[in-house]
Amino acid sequence: MDYQLRQIEQKALEINLDDSIYGTFAEIGAGQEVARNFFQAGAAAGTIAKTMSAYDKHYSDTIYGAEASGRYVCESRLYKMLDHEYGLLEERLDHVREDSKYFAFADTVAAINYQRTIKGNGWMGLRFRLRPNSKPNDLVLHVKMLDNDNRLQQEAIGELGVNMLYACYFYHYDPEILIKSLLDNLKGRIEIDMVRLTGPDFDDVDNRLLSLYLVKHDLTEVAMFNADRKSIHASEFLYKRSLMVVRGHYRPPTLVTEDVLKSSFRQFKKDPKVDPDRCEMVVEMTLENLKNDGEIDFNDFIERVNLINAMGMKVIISNCVNHQKLINYLSDYKIKNLGLVIGIKELYHIINEKYYLNQDGRLLVAFGELFTKDIRIFAYPALNEKNNDLMTATNLEVPEGIKFLYKHLIDSKQIVEVEDYDEELLKIFPFKVLRSIKNGKDDWQAQVPIKLAKMIIEGGYFGYQH
Repeated sequence: MDYQLRQIEQKALEINLDDSIYGTFAEIGAGQEVARNFFQAGAAAGTIAKTMSAYDKHYSDTIYGAEASGRYVCESRLYKMLDHEYGLLEERLDHVREDSKYFAFADTVAAINYQRTIKGNGWMGLRFRLRPNSKPNDLVLHVKMLDNDNRLQQEAIGELGVNMLYACYFYHYDPEILIKSLLDNLKGRIEIDMVRLTGPDFDDVDNRLLSLYLVKHDLTEVAMFNADRKSIHASEFLYKRSLMVVRGHYRPPTLVTEDVLKSSFRQFKKDPKVDPDRCEMVVEMTLENLKNDGEIDFNDFIERVNLINAMGMKVIISNCVNHQKLINYLSDYKIKNLGLVIGIKELYHIINEKYYLNQDGRLLVAFGELFTKDIRIFAYPALNEKNNDLMTATNLEVPEGIKFLYKHLIDSKQIVEVEDYDEELLKIFPFKVLRSIKNGKDDWQAQVPIKLAKMIIEGGYFGYQH
């Protein structure tokens, strides 16, 4: 089936008219909006076996079990719901509906409250068969609702649920279309910042690519996955923890990349404000850094993240050209201390950009947006390619009109130099390493971690040829 935009009512009716699609809906919070769309479309008896809402917390705990965290809007609660409801489907209906493609839909959602202290977010999941008597698959999402009204948020969740079912049954053949279609008729109302698609019918799907699709198609500005290549969400591992983010191209990661990660994180954990047992480090790649001549090279992306994951690193994919957008995204998770690692040359460009673009009296405001009390910039030094002089945060040449402000940022330790780095490694330039790889030379191998050099050679990464 070719992808084309369909209205929610049309999608719900198409599903209802397919006698093989049959299942249940279990929804916690934000009403019973998903099931309602199928009832209103007509012919729902052919689709819905049961709908329910364990709205009371005690009822919910009795059915699904209590959460150790005490939270209800969380990933583990969603999986307990899917396990329970799909298990009941198989137990009660397998002997009477052998030709059905079962599904169990679940969501646990907190819509915006009257006081506006809750913005609106939730977890939504679908466990589904693509063929009768086959093993099920899972589609799991984390969503943010953007409407500033409780009723509108509920309606948006209802429409997203319909999109999920339709995508899984009608677009499963193309994961990118499946992801893109989730926001049909919902642009500007819903943000999906985590997606996980697993199961026997999707064994060949790389969920890291799904994270990239989310950002590419504007479903979110930020998506994450861990070293095990599993999609993750900030609410499940960053809440009230300290975080260090290292932005880069990683094409390829070199020995100096390894030194940046180790030396900066070691220094970050020494900060008296940071609990070394409750802090994380992630690397970030922006959509802009992934483009070549304006287009994303997906093979190049996979090669880069394979190497990063092999270093044991979690990855953020973002469409945050400036750091402020990323900071705004992370603010929802009450990060205790945020460290941003920036190469000294990038810091120079940021300083100059903010200075020359804010000559209208907004200079202090522009710098205040980035340099807040809970954020510290760690500047990693570099060699000046022209004269081999060492460039550091303290000797950086900044415009005369901003020297007073820059000195304040240094004195207040909002900008700090990365210490205990290996100065010898500063002679390594990633773009030269990449050029050597493409040209079939061998000199680059001594400039890349041994494990990664082996992966590049064996996988033919970045155009390498034996």
